Amino acid sequence: MKPVFIINGFLESGKTTFIKFTLQQPYFKTKGTTLLLLCEEGEEEYDEALLSATNTVVEVIEKQEDLIGSTLLNLEKKHKPERILIEYNGMWPMDKLKFPWHWKLNQQITLINAATWPMYYTNMRSMIGDMVRKSELIMFNRCDGIKDLASYKRNMRALNREAEIIFEDSKGEVSATMEEELPFDVTKPHIDLTDSTYGIWFFDALDTPDRYNGKEVSFLAHVAKPNGFHEGCLVPGRHAMTCCAEDIAFLGFIGKYENAKDIKDGEWYQVTATVKYEFWADYKGEGPVLYISSITPAKAPKDEIINLV
Repeated sequence: MKPVFIINGFLESGKTTFIKFTLQQPYFKTKGTTLLLLCEEGEEEYDEALLSATNTVVEVIEKQEDLIGSTLLNLEKKHKPERILIEYNGMWPMDKLKFPWHWKLNQQITLINAATWPMYYTNMRSMIGDMVRKSELIMFNRCDGIKDLASYKRNMRALNREAEIIFEDSKGEVSATMEEELPFDVTKPHIDLTDSTYGIWFFDALDTPDRYNGKEVSFLAHVAKPNGFHEGCLVPGRHAMTCCAEDIAFLGFIGKYENAKDIKDGEWYQVTATVKYEFWADYKGEGPVLYISSITPAKAPKDEIINLV
C-alpha cells in the first residue's frame, strides 16, 4: 500500500511552508522517493535544494479532473514513490478525490489562516466542513493579536469533534487552554442553558472537563433512545446546523436515568442532571455522562435546530 498524506487549506493558509518544514524533520525522512502533488501554487515556492535533499519530486496538478486513477497511476509508474504528499487546493471538493485502490490515506492535515477565519466561517462554512471533516490535525496559524481563539476552537469542534486543534503565532504554539467570556457563570453549582448557550456549553464540556465535573445543568432536550441502547440510559441533546442545512448533527451526551424506560424516544423534555466524567465505550474513552435527577415533558421550541454561529 502507498501511504498518502494530504495537506489542505485555502490559498495562503501556509500549506507550502508547513510541507517544507515537515520534509526537513527527522521523523518524516525516508530513503525512498516522495511524490509531491502540487494542486495549488501560492507565493511560497519549493527550493530545488530542499527537494533534492529530501528526495522529493513535484508534479503540478492544474485541474481537479486530473486527479483520477489513470493519471495517478502514470505518475506512480514514472517516479516509483515510496509515499505521496498532496498539497490540495482548498477550493476543490474533497469527495471528488479518488485514489487508486492501493493508495491509502495515512493522514490529513488542514491549515487555516486565523486572520481570515471569521470571513471564511461566515461565508463558506459548507466548504470548510468538507475540508476538515476527515482531518486528524487542524492548525490555525498567524494567531498574533487574535483574542477570541477559544471561539475559533468551538466553531471548529462543531465541524470535527475528533481532530486535534492547535494554534500558532509567530513565536510558536499558543496554549490550548485559552479562556473566553462564557455566556453563563461556570463558578456556580447550577447552570441553566438556553437555545443560544447549549452549543457553547456542549463543546466547552468536551474540551474543559474540570469546569463542569460535578456541576448541575438544566436544559430543554430532544431525547434519543436508539434501538438496543443501554438499559437505564438515554441521550438528551439538541440538533444543530454545523455547516449547512444539509448537515445537521445531534449534540448530546449519555444520560443515566433510573426510569429511562418511561421516557419516549424523539420527545421533548426539560432535563436537570449532574455532569460526571467517566469512561464510556461509545465515547471510546472518558467523556461527559449526565446523571439525570429530573426529566419532565416539555413543549418543542419555536426553532428546533440551534445555531452554532
